[in-house]
Amino acid sequence: MTVGFVMLCHTALDRAAQVARFWADGGCPVVIHVDARVSPHDFGTFRRMLADIESVSFSRRYKCEWGTWSLVAATQAASEQMLERHAEVRHVYLVSGSCLPLRPVQELVEYLDARPKTDFIESVTTSDVGWTVGGLNTERFTLRFPFSWKKQRMLFDKYVDLQRRMKYRRSIPRGLVPHLGSQWWCLTRQTLSCILQDPDRELHDRYFRRVWIPDESYFQTLTRSYSINVESRSLTLSKFDFQGKPHIFYDDHLQLLRRSDCFIARKIWPKADRLYRTFLEGSGAGQQRAEPQPGKIDRLFSKAVERRTRGRAGLYMQARFPRQDHENGKTSAPYSVFQGFSDLFENFELWLTKAVGGGRAHGHLFAPGRVEFSGGETVFNGALTDAAALRDYNPRAFLTNLIWNTRGERQCFQFSPRDNQSVNWFTATDPNAQISVISGAWAVPLFRSNANFADIRAEAARLQRIETEHLEILRSMYVKARVRIWTMADFIENPMEPLQTIIDEISPRATRRLSEAPRMADLTGFGRFLQNLKNQGMQPTLMGEFPVGSDPRSAAPRGQRPYLVQ
Repeated sequence: MTVGFVMLCHTALDRAAQVARFWADGGCPVVIHVDARVSPHDFGTFRRMLADIESVSFSRRYKCEWGTWSLVAATQAASEQMLERHAEVRHVYLVSGSCLPLRPVQELVEYLDARPKTDFIESVTTSDVGWTVGGLNTERFTLRFPFSWKKQRMLFDKYVDLQRRMKYRRSIPRGLVPHLGSQWWCLTRQTLSCILQDPDRELHDRYFRRVWIPDESYFQTLTRSYSINVESRSLTLSKFDFQGKPHIFYDDHLQLLRRSDCFIARKIWPKADRLYRTFLEGSGAGQQRAEPQPGKIDRLFSKAVERRTRGRAGLYMQARFPRQDHENGKTSAPYSVFQGFSDLFENFELWLTKAVGGGRAHGHLFAPGRVEFSGGETVFNGALTDAAALRDYNPRAFLTNLIWNTRGERQCFQFSPRDNQSVNWFTATDPNAQISVISGAWAVPLFRSNANFADIRAEAARLQRIETEHLEILRSMYVKARVRIWTMADFIENPMEPLQTIIDEISPRATRRLSEAPRMADLTGFGRFLQNLKNQGMQPTLMGEFPVGSDPRSAAPRGQRPYLVQ
């Protein structure tokens, strides 16, 4: 006794001919169904390629369309021809033209000989199905589907909605319990003949003609009525992505396919020359005879699905651009934002570079004039330029690209109310962000400027309004960044303590203490400057308390401790 193969073909007929010849050379008869939409010329060429093999025949042709009854009708016709012409066949194996045998034919024959009464068909009830995509499990058996899902999508959806609203429900033929499973099965002659010769076949066929995707339910349901022993699994390796589309195997999947120990794999890329050459010409020589175990590679496919659906943290690309707030991580690595530090301290970036050790301290990346990259560079990692116009076209993409292209190196940059504020919410809701703010420090450059006081007052009012809005964001309930805020008066009272805390967070493994603080700007007369702003009608509220006429370094009152916003 042997196994017969029923092949459903519609494309890559040259590859299908190779596979059919491989099975025929192994002593297995093959019945081929070719989609009626294939041109007469291509069909004639295909037949001539196999004309010298007596055990290969062609069945009646149907125009096949995904999800319709035509696929079942084609399978029925080819199966009937197989049973009628080849009495020596004990198992019938349904495959497609894109299938590829992974093990020698003799191994499959011996495997089935050891299980003469076993039907291999994935067959589970609708309540147990977890892989269907489209929201139609039980409904595919209780509604009517006269319209094509691919060609008449609008009519398909509207007709389904109409039946739902009218609470229409088809009756399932008596004795049938709907089951679903893979289209690719291997049934015993006894079970298959019972299905095809059933006295109620006309009733069954009429019912399944209006079932959605009947090729995944017709044989899967009827097998349960006649089979003595059902193995609810397919001997064909067939993997699907999160959209329900089959994974395609390429040449670089060679070792993966070998590891599965399956007899047949689907779906193979027609130009995968290495796969066809290895498995058809090499016949899988040297492989250990083992039980098919597609579960061995499930972990890799699960990772592939996760990568496809979630993406890599912080990577934005044209192939997979995530929806806002549905990203797998807004950025790819931790980074630090310093607001007010470069205003209060001289050459703060140089000091920070030394203190961090292994990080990169930039200036104001979102400054209005240009991007202030570390070291004054004009082009940075990832071909990011210092052009403000290009940055401002998409500031979030600029930041995420910068972090992605510098993975492994901590990025630190300065921020100010003078800068582009488009990334405020983005950084505040990014768990990778560490944001440190000295509120009111923007007043120090104004204090040291030589501009007209009327202009200073107007600019101070503008910057205070901008920083107030930013602080409200940083104090909101949606913040996920690690945020620390000090008033300027509190910070300058003891700058080493907050600086040490910040550096410890950036480099947690570093055990050394800071030996020196960055040089602070001369603030003599700063209290009088703030009082002058008040006298001119502008009320500074973000700096803390600076007594008039006192040196802030020595006379600043003790205020509240810095606090953490999470």
